This record gives sequence, structure tokens and C-alpha cells, in this order.
Amino acid sequence: MSLKILFLSHAFYPNVGGIEVNAEILAQAFYEAGHEVRIVTWSKDSENKDFPYSVIRNPKKFELIQEHAWADVIFENNPCLRLSWPNILFNKPSVIALNTWVSRNNGTIGIQDRLKQAWFKRAKGIIAVSDAIRKRCWPKAIVIGNPYRIQVFSILPDIPRKKDFVFLGRLVSDKGADLAILALHQMRTSAADISLPQPRLTIIGSGPERGKLEKLVADLKLGDCVHFTGSLHGEKLNICLNQHRFLLAPSIWEEPFGNVALEGMACGCVPIVADGGGLPDAVGNAGLTFMRGNVDALVSSIKTVIQNPALEQRLRQEATIHLKAHHPDKVASQYLKVIEAAMIK
Repeated sequence: MSLKILFLSHAFYPNVGGIEVNAEILAQAFYEAGHEVRIVTWSKDSENKDFPYSVIRNPKKFELIQEHAWADVIFENNPCLRLSWPNILFNKPSVIALNTWVSRNNGTIGIQDRLKQAWFKRAKGIIAVSDAIRKRCWPKAIVIGNPYRIQVFSILPDIPRKKDFVFLGRLVSDKGADLAILALHQMRTSAADISLPQPRLTIIGSGPERGKLEKLVADLKLGDCVHFTGSLHGEKLNICLNQHRFLLAPSIWEEPFGNVALEGMACGCVPIVADGGGLPDAVGNAGLTFMRGNVDALVSSIKTVIQNPALEQRLRQEATIHLKAHHPDKVASQYLKVIEAAMIK
């Protein structure tokens, strides 16, 4: 059954983030499965990159109405009220994916969130990217974990894995890069205790907190063992991750999912992540979790895996199984089952 899928996503290429990555992966998979796909987004693209499906950017009201009239089914890649409102006129079957929390930054429920919750009741299917999102935002949702970009992240056997720890993410306070630095400092001052004489940390990413993080490194006299790479993409990012044994994701914020864990895992890193939000879902049985915001707990988890080679080996074996569940084709197939079921409800 070939469907006309109107794919709504506030953010899309060239924006970078979990929602945008999901949008590209899923839209491509829907198209390759034989469906007609049109993406509607607010994201601008000065380079006008070509896609095998239509991408409508910054639509006018009449364009939105036209696209809804065309569609068999509406797919909202995260709630998109500013893009999906014409469906009040057409009442087409709709499926909504919850990629993040339906709440304000402080966790309270605002008017916008209540409007979204009312909108969910009209949908034929709700998908949550993690069980944490399901529990807090819409208990009846179907949980489908995020995919990862198999064309970007993979193990490169010829790259020596000689480096220890890597952090990948935006340099903002929510992501907890400072905790990774503090954990490294604690390990350096008690190195003999963990059988890792000179642990080193690579920080990949850019953001407004870089200056503060560099000052923290200087204050702790860690300049010889913490390396800031700035933002890396594509092959350079893949190569850098392949040089490391462990990926640290010490987010203070409760991540809705945590694609970074999958990306590191796909490059052969063992993820050690905070236990908040969807990060435990992202690592499954292929990584370790520690108490969010607790440096001592992070160091304890690192010690546990470093001092237990058999555990490290088991986690790497589990990664192979875990990544199969997050292969783009597998994830897209699950999404399409929900979308196709919406057509017959």
C-alpha cells in the first residue's frame, strides 16, 4: 500500500540535532519503502540541498492547506501545531512522534503543553522515543527507540583505539562536560587505584560554555590530558570516536533519548551515561549508567569497567545486538506499521 505521507517537522536539514537526524532518516526510509513523502518545515537551507522527496520550507497558510489536502496521512515528527492545524479541516489520520518532553524547561505544564495534549487525543497513533517519554508524557504511546546514522558511524578496524575517554555534545551546562572533567581530575589524582596511570579526555563539540570549561581544565592543571577538538562531522567525527574506548554522556538534563550513546557505541565505544531520562534506553545492556549529576558515581562506574575486562568485553558484545534494534531500516519499519495501522482505524 503506497501512501501519501505529509511529514511535518519544525526542524530539518541543515539544522543539527536529534529531531533533525530522525527526520532525515525516517523520511528517506519512508520514501525507499515506496511511499510518497513531502516534508514541511520551518528550517531554511541556503544551499538548497536536493532530496528524493519534496521539502517545503517556511510554508504560507495556503500552502499548508494544500499539502494537507494532498496527504493520505499526517506524520508529526514531534508535535507541530503551527504546521498541523489545517488537519482540523480535513481530519486525516495522523501519527505523532514524541521526541522530547511535553513540558516547560522547568518541568511545569504550560498552556502550549495542554494544547498539545488535547491535540494528541485526535491522533490515531502516538510514538515515544523512550520509555521515560512515554511514562511522563503519554502513557498509551508506543515506544520506538531512535535510529542512528549507519552511513556516518561505524567501527574502523584499522584505527588504533589508544585513547581513553571522549565526550560528544554541545558545550552547554545541561550536557555535563564539566562532570567529565571533574571525573578525570579525580582519576588523575588516584590513578594507581584504577589501573589507568594517565587517563585522557577528548571533548568534541562547541558551544557557549567552552571558555568556562577551558578555565576549569586550567584551574585543575589538566591541560596536558584534556583536548578540545571543536565540532567534528562526518568522517572526521567517525575517526575520532574510533580512537577511544569509552564515551561519557554525563548529562545533567534528563535527555529524552540520547542519540550520542548509539553513535559512540556504533564506533566501538562503551557508553557510560547518566541515569536520567531516556539515556538508559539508549544504552540498553550495552553500557553503564550512574547517578545523574554525581561525579563520584561516574568515577565508580568508570572504575568498575576498567578493572573488569570481562565486563568491557561483554558490553561490546551486547552493543552488536543493541544496535540492530536501532538500525534505520528496523526503526522505520516499526514507524510505518504504526502509520499504516492509522489508516485502518
